[in-house]
Amino acid sequence: MSEPLVVLDQVSVAFNDLPVVDRVSLVVNRGDILTIIGPNGAGKTTLIKAVLGIQAVTSGQVRRARGVAIGYVPQHLQLQNTLPLSVRRFMSLTGVGETACQEALAQTGIAHLYRASVHHLSGGEMQRLLLARALVRKPDLLVLDEPAQGVDINGQAALYDLIRDVRNKLNCGVIMISHDLHLVMAATDRVICLNQHVCCSGFPADISHDPAFIETFGKPVAESLAVYHHHHNHRHDLHGDVVDGQPGADEHDHAHHNHEGNGHHHVHS
Repeated sequence: MSEPLVVLDQVSVAFNDLPVVDRVSLVVNRGDILTIIGPNGAGKTTLIKAVLGIQAVTSGQVRRARGVAIGYVPQHLQLQNTLPLSVRRFMSLTGVGETACQEALAQTGIAHLYRASVHHLSGGEMQRLLLARALVRKPDLLVLDEPAQGVDINGQAALYDLIRDVRNKLNCGVIMISHDLHLVMAATDRVICLNQHVCCSGFPADISHDPAFIETFGKPVAESLAVYHHHHNHRHDLHGDVVDGQPGADEHDHAHHNHEGNGHHHVHS
């Protein structure tokens, strides 16, 4: 098996002696989609900044594979409304050639917006633009902080399907933060529930039964997730509507889960 893309070993981050991330360990390999969930203030964004190397850790180790290329989609991107900025100009700021920029836009389904103003994009189009920017260098690891933020409910499923497609085409690893629990449970391979420390982790189908998950999110949320099923034998269009079949997608998921083993474990701090 190839070297893991990133390994966190008992990583802690504290601000003014107050722990924000407490002894978190995780491993991300090529092909993984790992989603971090948790309440507000749980340390999720701080944790992925540690993965990116833009947040120093107080203790523990972050090990990234040699030469690993990382694409990052931030939670917020402030753009000055009075500054004229086209999609073409925005993508050119990556320093990558025009052909690669157009390919990335095509991959995220917005090639037709190449000459549009970024200020006129919908929430879903903006998120796809940010994803395209992260994809121009064909990253080994894709890190997304709330990728469906500002996207209407119909577009969220399409966006998560797109992230899975990107994973499949690039064979990259994916780490994402999400609050959209129902949709993300269908879009991920593994889940980590974070509340400073790792409360629980495992396969999406298992984690809703975990006592730590129920304690964190409440019994109604856990029960609603336990009966929620979303089979990926189809695709969604930009509006979230089902457009065609994808035979074999469920087999891919099943094979991936078997490869991972039982996948369900507890880490308590």
